[in-house]
Amino acid sequence: MARLIALFFMVFALPVLAQSVDRPDPNTATTGPATQSLDDILRRQDNLKVDDSERRAIIGGPEYAPSVDSPLGTRGGASDSDLWRAMRFNNGDISTQNTGPAATVLMQDAGMWWLDIRRGPLQTYGAYLLGGTLLLLALFLLIRGRIRIEGEKTGRTIERFKAFERFGHWLLASSFIVLAITGLISLFGRKVLIPAFGHDAFSTVAIGTKWVHNNISWAFMVALVMIFFFWVMHNLPDKTDLKWLAKGGGIFGGGHPPAKKFNAGQKLIFWAVIVLGGSISISGLSLLFPFEINLFAHTFDLLNGLGAPGWVGMENLPSDLSPQEEMQYAQLWHAIISFVLTAIIFAHIYLGSVGMEGAFDAMGKGEVEEQWAREHHSLWVEEVKAKQRVQPGE
Repeated sequence: MARLIALFFMVFALPVLAQSVDRPDPNTATTGPATQSLDDILRRQDNLKVDDSERRAIIGGPEYAPSVDSPLGTRGGASDSDLWRAMRFNNGDISTQNTGPAATVLMQDAGMWWLDIRRGPLQTYGAYLLGGTLLLLALFLLIRGRIRIEGEKTGRTIERFKAFERFGHWLLASSFIVLAITGLISLFGRKVLIPAFGHDAFSTVAIGTKWVHNNISWAFMVALVMIFFFWVMHNLPDKTDLKWLAKGGGIFGGGHPPAKKFNAGQKLIFWAVIVLGGSISISGLSLLFPFEINLFAHTFDLLNGLGAPGWVGMENLPSDLSPQEEMQYAQLWHAIISFVLTAIIFAHIYLGSVGMEGAFDAMGKGEVEEQWAREHHSLWVEEVKAKQRVQPGE
């Protein structure tokens, strides 16, 4: 019987008694004037005024300096929590070997929004974009099959790209692949690699990945400039592009529409690489040189002056940004644009390899089967043949 009464008490009576106790709200309760509530933290993150006079009184600030006889204060026997509060309120006496603009910033809780986006929506939607692109390409190959050369092969070839053009292309392609892999490791490493290999192994990988990513980026930027000057004149829009787009490039059958050296689809990829690759490069430079290249404060100030935020029902964008905030915006932009460009490059790699017969020879050997050239770039073939006919000795 005693056991039943005790069981009844634990199951029914104890919860009722617990609910009747007047417990403080954990979000607002304090254990003294030095403790900050969750509401205080959230208000400071939103740059709202917080009454912190009581806390400041015990952190050893100039206006609250203890007497010379007192053993307390930030230079005496203050506790760790007091010192951390002094740092949080920018009232600590800090000295560092690094004298850069952000050297004394040890905590930046205003950047929690960036951390939440980076480890949440950025990773989630980025993975969906890349995975979805690969799935669509696999389905397209399964349904459409490989785009074959329709006519009879001639056995003759036409030079499509010279050696220096192919060098620029492969320098850009190889550096981009390395940057994409190292970037994905940096973004997903904590979630994927640490559980698989442990913290020590990931630390070594992360250090090496960062070094490779930072240094290979220069090859990517040089190659980007090279291909721009190589092919910009061939990628200017013209009326033949409209006909090509109207027929979907003949990818779904019905014959390939006439095209010059680059068709409309290739032109779209070219300008995507130039524009998006250029944006990635600029944001990457701002991350490499965060105190010399600041992009977003000036951009936000310009947009505010134009009233752009109001067009979409937003308030003014923040234009007074710390170096840390500049880097946070730059990192998000860098990653988002990289995801988009990577998805586009997936489609480019597919069509230039398994998706289309004869396409890889253009960059692999520099020469293509004449029948392939006539089917996909008939106007360009006519130009090449016309130049050959007017050459001396022909």
